[in-house]
Amino acid sequence: MMMKQLSKILIAALAALGVSLAFAQQLPGPIVTADWLAANQAQVQLVDVRSDTKSYSRQSVTSVDKKTGKVQVEEVGGVIPGALLVDYALVRSEKLFDGQKTKYLIPDREELESRLRAAGLRSDKPIVIAALGLDPSDVVEALRLYWTLKVFGEDRVAVLDGGSAGWLASGRTLSPAASAKPAPGNWTAKGYRAALIAGSADVEQASKSARPLLIDGRESASFYGLTKRSYVNQYGHIANAKSLPPELMFRSAQGVQYFLTRAQYQTLAKLSGIDAAAPAISYCNSGNLASGAWFVFSELLGNSNVKLYDGSLYLWSREGRPLVGVL
Repeated sequence: MMMKQLSKILIAALAALGVSLAFAQQLPGPIVTADWLAANQAQVQLVDVRSDTKSYSRQSVTSVDKKTGKVQVEEVGGVIPGALLVDYALVRSEKLFDGQKTKYLIPDREELESRLRAAGLRSDKPIVIAALGLDPSDVVEALRLYWTLKVFGEDRVAVLDGGSAGWLASGRTLSPAASAKPAPGNWTAKGYRAALIAGSADVEQASKSARPLLIDGRESASFYGLTKRSYVNQYGHIANAKSLPPELMFRSAQGVQYFLTRAQYQTLAKLSGIDAAAPAISYCNSGNLASGAWFVFSELLGNSNVKLYDGSLYLWSREGRPLVGVL
């Protein structure tokens, strides 16, 4: 009898604080599978983030492998039913930085709260982020949002392995995105973890001393100086950086990008000359692809001393800092 009364008191107290019982839902880790999401979607809020917002209203294109009978995903259209939609353009902001307008930076707290509330995000359920899932560049959009939420104190967050494409490949369906706006959410930042963000001075020191380790998350051709983005002024990479290109960070199956295993990431780090347990800073062209390296080392390999260089080479080159070429 006493236990029942205590339970009622606890439930009433949670309700008074605006906390639903769904709050108790525990995510299994930083990654969830399509099967897990299908069984637990009512207990979480699913956020679909992508740059290709026109794909919300397109039809998916799939085929069936005649030998295996498995679904092959050619093009993703629509969303997982019930997903909240976030345009990736809203995940980053243009700010005044040292007197200059600078793109690709993490939003201010009020700006991020406003954007995510407009998408319908609430504070009473854990968050699962789904990317488009066809290409590594899709996956890191989800990881950039994940990192951003972590910076602002949100720990009840995970990423859907395979994203929307993986949902299709598992034999499930996507639906055209709803045209009506969702009910406004009440998501609120729970803090600010400056320790997850590196600045140019941090990176310069790391380049000179090789500690913390610098991890370049761009494609190999960019690291070696064969190609560059138009907004990066030079070819090459920051001195003493190690390369961990996105083409090696995921496995492709049925047209879908999936994460590797923990053991495979450990091996990949070793082969890349990276001590997975050492303090590190990840960077790329604009802080997008760098989210992949940050996620792997911080969230999957458990390295609590990994930062992401916000602005990355876009900011570095605007400041007139040097890169080194290999070829």
